[in-house]
Amino acid sequence: MPEVIFAGPAGRVEGRYAEPKRENAPIALILHAHPRAGGSMQDRVTVQLYQTFTRFGFATLRFNFRGIGRSQGVFDNGMGELSDAAQALDYLQSMNPNAEQCWVAGYSFGAWIGLQLLMRRPEIDGFIAISPPANHYDLSFLAPCPASGLIVYGTKDGVSPPSDVERVVSKIRTQKNIKVDHQAVDGADHFYRNPADKTVDYLPEVESKVSAYLERRLAPTAIKRQG
Repeated sequence: MPEVIFAGPAGRVEGRYAEPKRENAPIALILHAHPRAGGSMQDRVTVQLYQTFTRFGFATLRFNFRGIGRSQGVFDNGMGELSDAAQALDYLQSMNPNAEQCWVAGYSFGAWIGLQLLMRRPEIDGFIAISPPANHYDLSFLAPCPASGLIVYGTKDGVSPPSDVERVVSKIRTQKNIKVDHQAVDGADHFYRNPADKTVDYLPEVESKVSAYLERRLAPTAIKRQG
């Protein structure tokens, strides 16, 4: 996973990039959790998403939002971070100009940013949103949702309660042939641990759900899983 540095709206952006093993491979941009809550491209859910997309043969990029790690700038309450994500997608596309598909995936705050990016970039074909903070941010902009995707959340999430996520999902309007799947991880909190027993790890179940979804979505294009 080579380190990359590229220019962003607020200065230098630090990232990790996995090159694809074939030409015209799909691309995936991975977005991390809230910068003010310890989120970075190194958090375990973000790394898991990055590794999963890489195994499926994607050219995959994760990066630190402004002010995190070696990325320059300061936290901008979402607007600047959305600009960071847009610039990161531009960078990823510049290295893969003939990519057959374009995906965005995010965890928590990163899921919110990713869904906003989805609404602004018509080339995005699919999305994965892990624990979108439906109680903290208005997600009514998903009307209609322009691409099919998967939302995953924990049933014991105290940061973004499952009832809020389910309410948002029930109100998402879609265009023809667009479907938004949603799957719960029973017993998991916002960090995919068991709130009563922190040694219980639900991250493998998240990986399983994301992998199964990608298998279904990518099967018609004959994109083969690697490794």
